[in-house]
Formats: sequence, C-alpha cells, structure tokens
Amino acid sequence: MKDKKYIEELYQLTTDALLSDRNAAGFWEGHLSSSALGVAVAITTLHFYDPVRFGSQISAGIKWLSDNQNKDGGFGDSPESVSNVSTSLLCLAAVTACRESGSPFRIKILQGLSAYLQAQQIDISSERMLQTVLDFYQTDRTFSVPILTMCALCGIPGREAFDRIPQLPFELALTPRSFYNVLNLNVVSYAIPALIAVGIAIFRFKPRKNFLIRRIRKMAEKPALRLLEQMKPGSGGFLEAIPLTAFVCLCLVVSGYREHPVVCDGISFLERTQRADGSWPIDVDLSSWVTSLAVKSFRSYVDIFLPKNEKKRLTDHYLSIQNKTTHPFNGALPGGWGWTHFAGSVPDCDDTPGAILALLSLNQENPELIKQAALDGCLWMVRLQNSDGGFPTFSRGWGKLPFDQSCADLTGHAVLAIAKVLDTYPSGENETMALIRRSFKKGIAYLQTHQRRDGSWLPLWFGSQLTPDHSNPVYGTARVLTYLADANSCRWIELEHALHEKIARMNERAAAFLVSAQNQDGSWGGDKNMAGTIEETALAVSALLAFGLNANLESGVNWLADKIKSDGFEAAPIGLYFASLWYSERLYPLTATMECLSRLKERQWD
Repeated sequence: MKDKKYIEELYQLTTDALLSDRNAAGFWEGHLSSSALGVAVAITTLHFYDPVRFGSQISAGIKWLSDNQNKDGGFGDSPESVSNVSTSLLCLAAVTACRESGSPFRIKILQGLSAYLQAQQIDISSERMLQTVLDFYQTDRTFSVPILTMCALCGIPGREAFDRIPQLPFELALTPRSFYNVLNLNVVSYAIPALIAVGIAIFRFKPRKNFLIRRIRKMAEKPALRLLEQMKPGSGGFLEAIPLTAFVCLCLVVSGYREHPVVCDGISFLERTQRADGSWPIDVDLSSWVTSLAVKSFRSYVDIFLPKNEKKRLTDHYLSIQNKTTHPFNGALPGGWGWTHFAGSVPDCDDTPGAILALLSLNQENPELIKQAALDGCLWMVRLQNSDGGFPTFSRGWGKLPFDQSCADLTGHAVLAIAKVLDTYPSGENETMALIRRSFKKGIAYLQTHQRRDGSWLPLWFGSQLTPDHSNPVYGTARVLTYLADANSCRWIELEHALHEKIARMNERAAAFLVSAQNQDGSWGGDKNMAGTIEETALAVSALLAFGLNANLESGVNWLADKIKSDGFEAAPIGLYFASLWYSERLYPLTATMECLSRLKERQWD
C-alpha cells in the first residue's frame, strides 16, 4: 500500500473537500449532473408557454445542448452517458420546435441527431419510431407516452401520430388508490401527474369514435385537474423533478389550460431551476440522501469533523423534514424521509434508513433526543415491508414497477437501521420492539433468498452503463455486505447465535464475489472485467473492510489514491432515476472515498 503519509494526504484532501461542500444551513445539497432530457422538455415547455418571454432561457438551453452533444450526434441522459434513442428523440423534438431560438446551434444539433438516428435505424417519419419507444418501456406507459406526446406536438412525426399513441386513462386517477391494482393500472401515485396531464392532451388530439368514452373523459377532466392541483407542492415542481413538471405543464398548455395554477407554478419552478450554463438537472437535488451519506462516511470520527453545534444543526434539520402527516402527494403515512428537503419530496425506503442512521451517529451522547423520530421511521419502514420480506422504495405491494418492488440494497439499508435502533434502545421488550425485530428477521430471510449463486446482490436504483443489462452487482453487493457486516456487530444479534451465523455465511459469499470481481489494476467497476470508478472501488474496499478483510486491499486503495490524485473526485453516471434515467452526483465519489478511508483508518492507522 502507499506509504501512510500519502494516504493521510488523501484523507485530508477528502475531508476538506467534503466539509467545504456544505451549504450555509450546515447540510449538503450535492450537485446532480445536468440532463439533456431535462433541458429538452423544459425548453419545449417554455416555448409553448411563451417563446418571447423565455427566449433567452430557451436559447441558453439550446446552446447547452450544442456544447454537450455526443460525438455520434446523439444525447445521453447525462453528459457522461452514452447516447440513447429516447433522449435523442426528445432533443430532436425540442430543437425542431424552438425555431426562433438558438439559430447558430440548431443546424449542428439537427445534423448530428439525424446521423445518430439513422445509425440506429430510426425513421422519424414512420410508425416504427413510435413502436421503438413503446417496445423499450414495454408495459410502463408513464414515460414512453409522454415522450411520444411531446414528439407529436413538436412535429415528430406530426400530430397525426396521436392516432397511434396509447391513451392514458386519466379518469382512473379519480378512483381510490386501493383500486389501482384491481384495475390493472400500471402506474402508482408518483405517475399520477403525468397520467392526468398527458392523458388530457392525448384526449384532446386523439380521434375517438366511442361517444360514451369521450363523454366520460370529458366529465372527468375538471375533477382530474382539481386532483392535480391538490397534489402540487408549494415549490410548483412535482417530485422536484424537472422532466415530470415540464411534461405536465406542456400538456396542460396545449390542452387550453395555460392559466391553470399548476401551469403557472410549474413554469416558475422551471424558470427558477435553470442553471447558469442554460441546463437543468433531472431533479433539484438529493440533499437528504447526500447529507446522510456524508454524515455516515465520517464513521467514528464524526465528533472530530462535526462539533456539537454542527451536529445539533444537522439533527434539527433532519427532525424538521421528517414526514409528520399523511403525505398529500401519495398518501404516505407519517414517519419517513424523502430524498430532499424541498416540499415535492416524498418518503422512501433508502432515505429513511439513511436519516435514522445519520441521527444515531449525530446523537451518540444523547440518543434519547431522537428516539421517537427513529422509532417512527422504523415503524414507517415496517408498514412498507412487502410480504416477501423485502423493502420496496415507495409503495407496498404489487411488484410490477420499480416503485413497489422489493430490492436487496434497500432491504440491507433498512435492516441495518432497524438493527442499530434495537441496539441503541434495548430497554425491555414491548410490542413495538417485537414488531421491529420480526421485520428485521423477515428482511434477512429476503436477502438470503435473493443472494445470487455467485454471492452477489443486485441493486435497484444504481447501475452500470457498461454491463449488457445495466445491472451493477458490485454496487449492490458492496452495499448489502457493508450493511449486514455492520448489523452483525450489534450486541443483540451477536447474542442470537443462529441469526448471527446466518448473516455471517451470507457475508462470506458476498466477500468472495467482490474479491473475484476486482480488476487487475486494483479497481472495481459495475461487474467483473469492467473499467473501475471511484464510487465502486471505494464502496468495494469499504465492504471488505467492514467484513474484516485486511489483506489484498492494497491494490484497491492504491488505485483509488492514484485516480483521485490524477483526476480528482470524478463522478461517474452510476445512478438511475425514474424510467432508467442515468445521472451522476458530485458527492458520490467524495462520500464513498470518505467512508473507505475512515474504515481503513479505524483498522490500520489508529
């Protein structure tokens, strides 16, 4: 391994960079990569709303697209992403529609897109173009249909395409949420804004001979709009997501609702969230998530880097953003945390355990201060837990879409939070603690069942652009192994010998997989023989350190040190958003490296 001084310098560099990234309020906001898809939908919406008023914003967006077009002429989800048909089609539609803006750059963009789409055998004037998009997203219409709707509105291939675009049954949004499964409505409440707005737009432009259906939908239009307004957060941005908000506003504008409050607030949201370089990210930020990653990465040194007043500020911040009422957007019960501090965020089962673990780390001297919040968070997760024992992201139950599917990395995170809560508050057995303990064991059973033959686990919202199926077994395995290794060190689990041994056996298989997936240069990528990244390498080393492996990690640490000294904390597009949109986050390599070095320091330096 590099000499201690070299690693100490890297440690200092990492801590300085991470601590300096906090905002004035004391927490981390991070920086999501800009998104060609977000830019395309946003400038199109502004164009249809008022091309004169927003001329400069539209021109700036087109210039950003020109500056970030891939060499093959297409666009990916992030500037570091490979081109894909969906994003490229949306960029083509946007630049085609916005004729009055960005004229010096339009020709270059359109020529490149034409070459890329031809190479992909996409004829924008044929029905096959529509079918390609529908085939890619299969039964999930919540993204394919908005893409095709925007293309049709922009003349790609033209408004006659509405004949072949599936009608989104927006009237079903008025039924109780419990009926969605019975009605085989393959969306959840997160897609309701698009279901309503895009569905109304298609209804306006799609010929329909059935008088009864047209009558029903016409009667449902105003009530659906009232529901949409009720779901709108104070920020104006649905889920704080730029594409979703832009799709909603675009479709309402072309449907004759330009002055509707949802449109007015949504346009303000888009205007406010455009960056200085003319771009938009896929979402405003992941402040709650990256703050939890940062706090947890300090490990046992949290008191060194965060003095008492800073820990109190962070604690107060977490407590203030915990969901304390039934959420108006999706009906989520109180107790959970969402991914950002903004109003459009909704609770999920990665940010909730992250917040619980961060609060426990910040309040080791007085854990009673956050006991109720931690227990409420655990109970929220328990209520969300699926019947298979796994934890989904947002919704309990159906397993048809990513929103409600159980997954290994979230389950690992949830069981670690539960384990730490049970370890922190051991005073007596009561009904609540018994319920949480049973939930933990069900989660462990799920992880045992879903560990693959090679010892790996697959994550849900994180992937690799380099693997054929875009899965990322290295990330999933590193995360779950770390969570389980930390959980297995809890005193109450050590006393339950059979449970402790079951977890230990899973960890052994997972560690063996990670060792086998290391590249010859010492790094890790998303899978075996994949180019390494800072994120995956740091997380893999952390996992193996958590497991207790000290040998054979030198090459990984050395690669990490050389990579950061050479290229800085270069972020990779490892994250996946709704509908498999790639993004990178500036803080991911920083927090992953901090955790890795903290664990290394705990084992070898102190």
